[in-house]
Amino acid sequence: MTESLPHQPGPPEQTGPAAEGRRHMIRRRALTLITIVLLIGVPAGYLAISASQSRDSGRDKEAKYAATGMTEGWPSKLQRRIYEVPVPVPSEEVAYYETNNWKTSRLYVQFETTGAGLDVFLAGLGVDRDALKQDRIAISDRAQRVTGWEFGGSGSWWGVVNEQENPAPTQDVVVNMENPDYPMVYVVSHTVP
Repeated sequence: MTESLPHQPGPPEQTGPAAEGRRHMIRRRALTLITIVLLIGVPAGYLAISASQSRDSGRDKEAKYAATGMTEGWPSKLQRRIYEVPVPVPSEEVAYYETNNWKTSRLYVQFETTGAGLDVFLAGLGVDRDALKQDRIAISDRAQRVTGWEFGGSGSWWGVVNEQENPAPTQDVVVNMENPDYPMVYVVSHTVP
């Protein structure tokens, strides 16, 4: 007879965790995807928005500093304070231009205001209407060329130079009083840095 062979046991039974169900696998992958989006997508989006804003800001500054003539709008509060040019409210047709070099910094400003606004402006400079002299063109030919202002044509021109000691700025002012209810004011304020 044949001898019987000893019976060998089958493969050992696995006692580890049960196989992952389909729902559990989908949920785990979805959480992984959300985590990746939050860790990578949000910072990348923030960087893209930040770069765009920075680029736009640079373009605005470039346009401002590349200006080679009068720019429509109000000078900043800081410019008005540094150059001591108190543009009154209400004012229309406001424009300005700033130049800087190692010798002198200048702010050119023009605006149309009311008679009362002119008084407020002059008081802000520390002078009054009596300081204005008829037919005095206080703004130099050079400043007129820079800005394109012409004071030789029609108009009732009045002017004053408000000279102050350094470091305070000196203001050269010309006022067109052709319409006394709405005088047009031209100012060149210059200071030595």
